[in-house]
Amino acid sequence: MKKHLMFFCAFLFLNVFARNEQKFGSIGDLKLENGKTLIDCKVGYMTFGKPNKDTSNVVIFPAWFGGTAGQIKGLLGENKLIDSTKYFVITLDALANGVSSSPSNSVEQSGKNYPNISMCDMVNSQYILLTKILHIKKVFAVIGGSMGSMQTFEWIVAYPDFMQKAIPYVCTPRVTPSDLLTWNIRKEIVESYIELNADEKQIQRLTGMLTSLLARTFDYLNENIKDDEFEKYMTKFNSEPNKIFTSENSLYQLNAMINHNIFRNFNNSMEETAKVVKAKVMMIISETDMLVNPKTSLEFAPLINAKVLKLQNNCGHLAVGCELEKCGKEIESFLNE
Repeated sequence: MKKHLMFFCAFLFLNVFARNEQKFGSIGDLKLENGKTLIDCKVGYMTFGKPNKDTSNVVIFPAWFGGTAGQIKGLLGENKLIDSTKYFVITLDALANGVSSSPSNSVEQSGKNYPNISMCDMVNSQYILLTKILHIKKVFAVIGGSMGSMQTFEWIVAYPDFMQKAIPYVCTPRVTPSDLLTWNIRKEIVESYIELNADEKQIQRLTGMLTSLLARTFDYLNENIKDDEFEKYMTKFNSEPNKIFTSENSLYQLNAMINHNIFRNFNNSMEETAKVVKAKVMMIISETDMLVNPKTSLEFAPLINAKVLKLQNNCGHLAVGCELEKCGKEIESFLNE
């Protein structure tokens, strides 16, 4: 009987923590921040590295806008953002990314029947996955970039005792007017073209062009695209559309970002919010970021005694990727403190 129990536990462990494979946790109906319910919610995840016996080396890594747990793999390993030979990394699919429960894959609430979600809802779904499905009581750290940073900030105020350290990069705890303008432009492009019955390829072509315009700096584009190769550069927007992160899915994540504000439950006060934060925080900001403005991060950082790494390259929102090894070393140093 004891051998059978040991075999079952080993099988369960290998199945739940199978490395480098797309996994799903069925967390049941999820009560949303707006009072509605996401029926039969599923959260996708992948794992990299090996957990310690006491799971004290767990690092969670929520995905960016439109990103997937599998895409985060490129940021893991030696000389990258998180060393997965040292830490057990759980990468997380955010709601509405086309892998976790989304308008495109929901059986009960597909398309416009899918309820509006918030950054808090994304984090709550991940918390249930980690605690109820994976039976993890605490993690060592949470890290995330762009929309992943918004989830990271939400984590440190929604579940302040759940992690020791947090690393939001190209980040903001509350969106700025420039962010709102950019994202509302994208939202209106998608909504207008859907209303005009444009095909998915055309919608994603336009949003892809907008992203490419703002994800880097103008200097970067002018330095890296030769004048006589611009037409060739434009052909990359003619590829087949992403069938996982559809335009409809993107609208729900856009709305979550547009409404992102971790100060909302604390009288919209940075000072009151700061009192809740228990994790040690390191922020990585890009001073040339045109997609996620660092203004609010820089204002909040001293209130929580956060370490701040400022990148000054011309890579804009993708600055971390241009200095990946440097950022990885700074993160490793922070995690070792």
